[in-house]
Amino acid sequence: MNEKDSDILSKVENYYQDYGLRARELKDQGQKVIAYLCSLVPVEIISAAGFLPFRIRGDVHEPITKGDTQLETIACPFMRSCFDVSLKRRYDFCEGLVLPHACDSITRTYSVWRYSLDLPYSHFINLPHTVRGPSMDFFKAELETFRKSLGRFAGKEISDGDLAESIDLHNENRNKARALYELRKSDPPLVSGTEIATILTVGMRLPVKEANNLFDEVLEKLKQRKEAPFKKAPRILIDGACVDNIDFFKLIEDSGANVVADSLCIGTRDYWPKTEVGGNPVDTLAHRYLDKINCPRTYREKVGETYQEDLESRFGDVGSLIKEFNVDGVILYLYKYCDPFGFEVPARKAYLDSLKMPVLYLEDEYSTGTIGRLRTRIQAFLEMIGS
Repeated sequence: MNEKDSDILSKVENYYQDYGLRARELKDQGQKVIAYLCSLVPVEIISAAGFLPFRIRGDVHEPITKGDTQLETIACPFMRSCFDVSLKRRYDFCEGLVLPHACDSITRTYSVWRYSLDLPYSHFINLPHTVRGPSMDFFKAELETFRKSLGRFAGKEISDGDLAESIDLHNENRNKARALYELRKSDPPLVSGTEIATILTVGMRLPVKEANNLFDEVLEKLKQRKEAPFKKAPRILIDGACVDNIDFFKLIEDSGANVVADSLCIGTRDYWPKTEVGGNPVDTLAHRYLDKINCPRTYREKVGETYQEDLESRFGDVGSLIKEFNVDGVILYLYKYCDPFGFEVPARKAYLDSLKMPVLYLEDEYSTGTIGRLRTRIQAFLEMIGS
């Protein structure tokens, strides 16, 4: 094993802890950075324009202070934390901001973000809430508008060829992320949920070519493990929205479980759907971001005649993950005031009940100050599964 291989996981940990480290280095070298929030922003267009797409991350260790002077406290705590650390100039290396029409907490605060950060470039991408017919046509037009707007800021036209190359690179990135998940199928898994969450979080803040190389090095290192460094334990899937800090994964695994799968925004919801290649690249991007990313903010027409058939069409991707990764129990983890996911809790629980899958529902603040009190409930859930 050479020195490069032995140091790669330490490099990932360093990038995770000093979140903007690499972006600052690249900024000093002349690279322009565009910040974005949410999986519904088409990063392929940002990369095709020659910018580094940098996904904004909150901080569960940092109290929300400045953010709460400009946003109501009934807004999503995750979004408020992202806004708070941005106001505190943690991401002052960014020259632009892109927000999508995702949830109300993001959509209704775009003007506050734009005014408060006063960046040279900002853009709002308006996504419809349905996926068929006129909605898809509308979204394609929105992506064309974004493409032209970002091109003007970049001082270049973003060609179809640029987009096609970027799509290939980001698809390659998603393939490598999926290969990381394959290492979790053994019992016990070769890689922990905490490690995967760290790697994927870091990958969303690097230039896509650099992220691909990093994933290759990590895969090579992890495949060298002769045996799993973990014990057999209940196999858990985490279902929820955006969990961009590893503390919750670590809490579950320290409580005596192995997190082997997820349905999260920084996880399978974002990394698994790929963009089709060939044809008009804007059309294929529109289909990926509006139709393939299974987010509750997007309404899909009812499939089938019965309630169970409708549940299967909405949450069947979670059921597939449960089978593929031999899951023993699901932890449904949401932040307070997350309306899109919150409204779906009864239906999600009904679907998991239909699979006879044990489920623990947790609602929490976006803070390490509250996350610790969940330990007792998680431990009781794991004991129930193991009994």
